[in-house]
Amino acid sequence: MQNRDGRALARENEIRVLRALHRFGWLRTRDVAALAWQRWARNPTTEPSLRRPMPTATGLRMAQRTLKRLREKRQVLRSRAPDGSLIYALAEAGARILKQNGVAAITGKDQMRTFSSAHYRHRCIANEIAVGAIVEGFRTATEREVAQGLWLGGEDSIAGKKPDVLLRGDGRVWWVEVERSRKNARDYGRLLQWLGVVGRDAFRQSGPELLRDGLRWAKVVFICTEAFCARLCRDLAAAGWKKNHIDTLLRFEMSLYTFEDISFS
Repeated sequence: MQNRDGRALARENEIRVLRALHRFGWLRTRDVAALAWQRWARNPTTEPSLRRPMPTATGLRMAQRTLKRLREKRQVLRSRAPDGSLIYALAEAGARILKQNGVAAITGKDQMRTFSSAHYRHRCIANEIAVGAIVEGFRTATEREVAQGLWLGGEDSIAGKKPDVLLRGDGRVWWVEVERSRKNARDYGRLLQWLGVVGRDAFRQSGPELLRDGLRWAKVVFICTEAFCARLCRDLAAAGWKKNHIDTLLRFEMSLYTFEDISFS
């Protein structure tokens, strides 16, 4: 009986990991551990911390063992990322297992193709934010899910833009942007224009029109450098934004994450 129970628990862990890889496209071992081996909160009423999730030692061991079994069964793919980290994605066999469990999954092999160091670091940060928010109990659309149209905006954008991560809780929406590199003039101009549209929507007395289901704007969050924060605040003020509007709608996080490449297993 104990052996059968142990096998059942191992299979539950494997399904949990496969589901995580389906949602994110690819994850590092530490991301899997933080997501799958921590108790999730429910119905948060506070702001998301946006802090990097920290897996436990037990969680890391369980994630390593589960990923090893899944590799032996050829249900996951493994690759070496630009910073030396090992990342995992769904193999076709893993996608079939999820389909048998009612999840419309596809292989993540396209996600494992060569990508730049900048793109990889951007996705790492977006994934960490999403993992942390899920554990804190927020309804979260990962960067992968946003790209697939599996988010609040569906296949379309909201006012011409898609987030890197979208968080929902207590009827509020946090739109997260990871600004790893300096934007070119055209993209930066579009960002200012988009913020103008969102700002007017967020401060409408009758409530926002860009969101649905009675949702309201909480914050537009920028994970960025101090230089980007200073420039954006300066340019918004020049465009007529009042300081209290900037402070109310925008949130800048400049110390929680580093944009330098760091190797994690």
